[in-house]
Amino acid sequence: MLGALVAASGGLGACLVDPTPCLAEDEPAPTINDYLPPSEPELTRDQWRQRIDEARQRAKEASRERREHPELYKPVPEDPDLVATERILNDESLQRGDIVTTKKGTFIYQGRSDLPRREQDFVPVAPKPGR
Repeated sequence: MLGALVAASGGLGACLVDPTPCLAEDEPAPTINDYLPPSEPELTRDQWRQRIDEARQRAKEASRERREHPELYKPVPEDPDLVATERILNDESLQRGDIVTTKKGTFIYQGRSDLPRREQDFVPVAPKPGR
């Protein structure tokens, strides 16, 4: 009779009659350990608190160091001329014949695109007489 039911339903009856549970129903829900790298087991509450206390202590030490030696942490002022020169030397879009203007004057780039740029690749433009 069971075989006739399966045959009559065109296989649908096989799903209804088969008591085998679906695999998705057997898998446990993910836990926090499923998302941690395998080399780092979950921390206990005391371990977590110890890490927080150590991080606070490091922050206090760094703060004290900055207060006691502020001269070590002052930013070094950048020379605007040096910054502009570096920017020009590293400009990938620069092509032979391009004109560049800086505080030192106006220059024409005479270098080659297949070679590294050098300061000698920039030829000063002579100002016209009478200006």
